[in-house]
Amino acid sequence: MATKPQTLAYGLNDSPVGLAAWLVSYGSSGQKGKEEFKTRFSADEVLTNVMIYWVTSTIYSAARGYYFSAQVAPGLNYAKSEGVPAAVAHCPYDPPLPREWAARFVNLVHFTEFAQGGHFMAWEEPELYARDLQEFISELRKQ
Repeated sequence: MATKPQTLAYGLNDSPVGLAAWLVSYGSSGQKGKEEFKTRFSADEVLTNVMIYWVTSTIYSAARGYYFSAQVAPGLNYAKSEGVPAAVAHCPYDPPLPREWAARFVNLVHFTEFAQGGHFMAWEEPELYARDLQEFISELRKQ
């Protein structure tokens, strides 16, 4: 996705089975594998999430985000978003993300280092994700 997003997106959007395999591979990365994935997500949950991407053809825009981050963004000199409060969450199955690095780019008011979860945190650990969003909103209301 980081080098040729459209090529991959055409294949994924053309094949719901290919799209499902791709999403499951991300959802089970860093964990004990597909066996654990099967115990955490029902077939209906997987099919629902695959269908959201497939029916709406949004795998294209999802893929372009990776390309932008890897190919375009590194050369840009972003100004820090001083006026906009931001929350950043890091999951153990994602690449390292130090708080200090995040704070360089956003007005960081809330940082969470999750003990579990991965690439699809809102899907994988919805209760933890929702609680973290609620905590962030509570912090904003105090400001």
